[in-house]
Amino acid sequence: MSQDNTPASAEDLAAAIEELTQYRERLVTEMTDTAKKAKVKKSKMMGVLQPELEKIDNALEALKTQHASSAN
Repeated sequence: MSQDNTPASAEDLAAAIEELTQYRERLVTEMTDTAKKAKVKKSKMMGVLQPELEKIDNALEALKTQHASSAN
């Protein structure tokens, strides 16, 4: 996959933020449902899931910062 150095538009950034937010919500919901079915404690499931959520949250924060600066 090739990447160009063209900055993303504000609309592209907003769409990426929305998609990543939806992915995060879906991941938590699906993992919670799966943990219930497998009779895994929520605290254990969240311990496993937390590193991934932190990556997503960091990416979201970076996108939001970039979006805010592109809107100016």
